[in-house]
Amino acid sequence: MTAATTRKPAATRRHIFFFIGVSTQGSSIMKVFPRWTELLGLEATIVGYDAPLHAPPPSYRRIVQRLRDDPYACGALITTHKIDLLNATGDLFDELGRYAELLGEVSCISKRQEKLLGSAKDPVSSGLALQEFLTPGYWARSGGQVLCLGAGGAAVAISTYLATRPDPADRPARFTAVDIDAERLEYLRELHDRLGNTLPLESVPGGDPRQVGELVSALPKRSLVINATGMGKDRPGSPVSDEAVFPEGGLVWELNYRGALDFYRQAMRQRQDRQLHIEDGWRYFLHGWTQALAEVFGFELTPALFGRLEQLASAFRPTQHA
Repeated sequence: MTAATTRKPAATRRHIFFFIGVSTQGSSIMKVFPRWTELLGLEATIVGYDAPLHAPPPSYRRIVQRLRDDPYACGALITTHKIDLLNATGDLFDELGRYAELLGEVSCISKRQEKLLGSAKDPVSSGLALQEFLTPGYWARSGGQVLCLGAGGAAVAISTYLATRPDPADRPARFTAVDIDAERLEYLRELHDRLGNTLPLESVPGGDPRQVGELVSALPKRSLVINATGMGKDRPGSPVSDEAVFPEGGLVWELNYRGALDFYRQAMRQRQDRQLHIEDGWRYFLHGWTQALAEVFGFELTPALFGRLEQLASAFRPTQHA
């Protein structure tokens, strides 16, 4: 794992907030963070650390140990590496939040009275993002299903959010996850066993774009297709072939907001003919970061404050993709 920036803390010894990802310097947060901290009145600098997918455990341990031992390190947000990092560093944490223990992942690290705390914010942030384009009772009215391409941390978080909706009308008829990693699929099945199987779950091994495209084309109307693979940002390409036909009146959620976004572009080409509602990952990005900052710095994230943070960030949003 290597530092993605050479920026050093200022002479006033500002707090250091770590961002652990794959290509952190390309993230809009590197420009947004200073604006947000100014608005919030925080003396903090963001430092990015990059690691390849499934990095060796020692690389995760080094950064978590530094965060724990450096008195000026205040916390961190983790993307992509959420499960691998906790697997490698679980013994370094003093406490884990409920979702972190349940999901076996950490997306946010904070410090309280010399204790190192790990939490999983994605079920909350994914739920907030979903609520913005799903009206209450949508699934009962539509009869739609969810096809999630990828069974990693994002799939775990989104399916957990849907499975724990108190009203069955807010749960889809089925949640299907597709992944080339059999262990991820098995973990997802075990998780939903623990949750009580409130969400009908199907796991499909494989990753051939033509096979995945056939699954997309077979979905009932008004279903939701999610790209949770990282393809189009961390890796080139799309998880589906160009022959895939998106569900009529359906929802398409590209969890990336930057990069080539091949999957997003495929959906956009069918937007009018298939009457699709298409979302990229920008709102998910905003909710994930603001939830983490509120946890680390201990402020109340009201809807009004979120609106102000969103407005500041909008100037740095990548150009809308056609």
